[in-house]
Amino acid sequence: MAKGIIELNSGIEAAATVVGKNEHEGPLGSCFDMHDDSDYFGTDTWEKAESEMQRRALSLALKKASVGVDGIGALYAGDLLNQCTASAYGLLEFDIPFFGLYGACSTSVEGLILSSVYQSAGYAEKTAVVVSSHYCSAERQYRSPVEYGAQRSPTAQWTVTGAGAFIIGKGGKAKIRAALPGIVVEKGINDASNMGAAMAPAAANTLSRFFAESETSPRDYDLIVSGDLGYEGGAILCDIMLAEGKDIRNNYTDCGMLIYSKATQDKHAGGSGCGCAATVTASYLLPKIESGELGNVLLMATGAMMSPMSIMQGQAIPAVAHLVNIRTAR
Repeated sequence: MAKGIIELNSGIEAAATVVGKNEHEGPLGSCFDMHDDSDYFGTDTWEKAESEMQRRALSLALKKASVGVDGIGALYAGDLLNQCTASAYGLLEFDIPFFGLYGACSTSVEGLILSSVYQSAGYAEKTAVVVSSHYCSAERQYRSPVEYGAQRSPTAQWTVTGAGAFIIGKGGKAKIRAALPGIVVEKGINDASNMGAAMAPAAANTLSRFFAESETSPRDYDLIVSGDLGYEGGAILCDIMLAEGKDIRNNYTDCGMLIYSKATQDKHAGGSGCGCAATVTASYLLPKIESGELGNVLLMATGAMMSPMSIMQGQAIPAVAHLVNIRTAR
């Protein structure tokens, strides 16, 4: 069978982040480019706020890269709302060919893979990726409006209010060298308040395949980062990998663990949402990769591919995990 790993040589030329109040008050607060303590971003609904976050994030990334919209050949964007409406409305002013993506919380790395493939193949000199999530818009769609005050399970994660944008091209100090698209995995978990347990098997599947096909092991990487398994799913992933003879515990972390303080912010099992991996990667991980502090990183974003209807019908939750290998330019 042909290998699933895609060899690439694209660079992340610029990245930008826009986040909400809770994210700004977390451990990475000083790393983000822009925040709004109201979480409305000058709008009058949560859904419009999410669109505005995308608009601001992409505008700032383009400014950092010193490139106009005419220099971007394709735009890959996604969010958690029905039919990716946050992306469609938020990016209306950008005259760029648009690919709407839905990979749930894995959308950021899905976008990095597709944009890098498109750019590496020579179809565009530069491409862009922007993804977002908003706690209040996601709660209203998938669970209940925040005004309802529903009690949260200890295994529940907090959807990150944030947007991350990336400009992909030939330059940049952080290079995307390889990618491995995920396979949809479903292990019978039907608890919508435990996304970590639903997504961890998909993460293990992708990570195991990557190690096998690349003939590498966990110790070959400075850091292995999952997108939003949180504390619950992260622990399950480590246990699965250990059972397979791959101990990742010494150099593993999760964006959902990093973005909020476990001690001072009551976010239960940590962060989640499309904006989780995107904002942590763009604001915190990329500078460390660009400086060489983290020279060789595996970034893997996970997504629970359910819908409000599938949950109401009691279906188990399928999940997917996409992976990119990002290295410091040499």
